Amino acid sequence: MKYPSIDSVLVELGPLAIRWYGVMYVVAMGAFYLLGRWRVSRGQSDWTLQEIADLLVYGVAGVIVGGRVGFALFYGFEEFIRDPLWLFRIWEGGMSFHGGLLGVVGACWFFARKSARGFLEVTDFAAPLAPLGLGLGRLGNFTNVELPGRVTDLAIGVHFPCDSVRSLNLACFGDFENVTRHVSSLYQAATEGLVLFVLVWLYAAKPRTAGRVSAVFLIGYGCLRFVTEFAREPDPDKGFVLFDWMTMGQLLSLPMVALGLTLLFLRPPVLRPPTQTT
Repeated sequence: MKYPSIDSVLVELGPLAIRWYGVMYVVAMGAFYLLGRWRVSRGQSDWTLQEIADLLVYGVAGVIVGGRVGFALFYGFEEFIRDPLWLFRIWEGGMSFHGGLLGVVGACWFFARKSARGFLEVTDFAAPLAPLGLGLGRLGNFTNVELPGRVTDLAIGVHFPCDSVRSLNLACFGDFENVTRHVSSLYQAATEGLVLFVLVWLYAAKPRTAGRVSAVFLIGYGCLRFVTEFAREPDPDKGFVLFDWMTMGQLLSLPMVALGLTLLFLRPPVLRPPTQTT
């Protein structure tokens, strides 16, 4: 089976091109807001709709800034040193989930300060709303023919276009590779998106101690990402970064699992800071 040919541009309006990847971001933002609104309507949260909208704005900024800076530091540091202005050319591509996560953590901290809500209260509210957006992002990778998988003889393997794997296979000529590869973008869309969403959403349906929902998100994502990375081809300029088998994505996922386990088993601080009295 050949990798399906999908035009990355959904529609062109004069000089403006609306791409599938951008549409996925918009749908992800809508899903975040609607899921948050659903939780409020079911009495699972005392958040206001304005607070959900504000957190969404903070989070989007954190994803963009953190994702780009993280990509520059984790995957493109040499390029960044050679051309610092490359950091701002987002249209050339390059976003890191782990960098985006750090950006979102920073955004949650700023929101917590602004709203007087506890930091873990904010992250616990956001955690069940985020996975579907992560899955949609991977679908955007799929439409862009990004994240090629490792070579496989399994029946689920597909032939990738040569243009998308030329950096991995210099001998690839013509339209498609002769070998078949895992479609790792879809694997991660299903796990980081759907499976993680169901796991965290169901766990968050009942009242939990502060930090527990965030912990399940961190552990769940870290473990799922670690496993699915075995089907994803390492970045050609990075290769395996540890033990001749561990990728950068796996290495960055380990601290997530460690932090999640810490939040899960250690007594966290209270949800809100104590009220000041005069």
